[in-house]
Amino acid sequence: TPGAYPGIGAEERGQGEAIARNLLEMSKLEVPIISIVIGEGASGGALGIGVCDKMIMLENTWYSVISPEGCASILWRDAAKAPDAADAMKVMPDDLKKMGICDRIIKEPLGGAHREFDKVATKLKKVILEEIDLIRKNNTNSFLDRRIERYDKMGIFSES
Repeated sequence: TPGAYPGIGAEERGQGEAIARNLLEMSKLEVPIISIVIGEGASGGALGIGVCDKMIMLENTWYSVISPEGCASILWRDAAKAPDAADAMKVMPDDLKKMGICDRIIKEPLGGAHREFDKVATKLKKVILEEIDLIRKNNTNSFLDRRIERYDKMGIFSES
């Protein structure tokens, strides 16, 4: 998802509340939640899929609460600095795995997943089934707590 529309009209129609309600409800679901990033995950859409027990990403995807272009436009007033923003934000699967946000990265064929869709889909199915099996071995209470702990890892916080 490219993310939620950042306009006044969207806010007037309750977009922020809808995103917040989604986060609340997903944090309480007593079933395993596996999020899979197959392209870009940005803004409100990224927030929504972040409340999960496992996050799986294809290797050429990215995930952040703002697009690199949006971040560059805000910080440097220049969307062309998106690569610098992406590097600073650590939006790629390898960085997210180091931070404990992404659990598994699925290699893509040369040229991207769309080149060999069936092969990637088969691999993804195998990984999903493995992750479901691992989640089932834990009790519900522990994965609800871990889901919140995972979500709390996103970003850097400081108190003054």
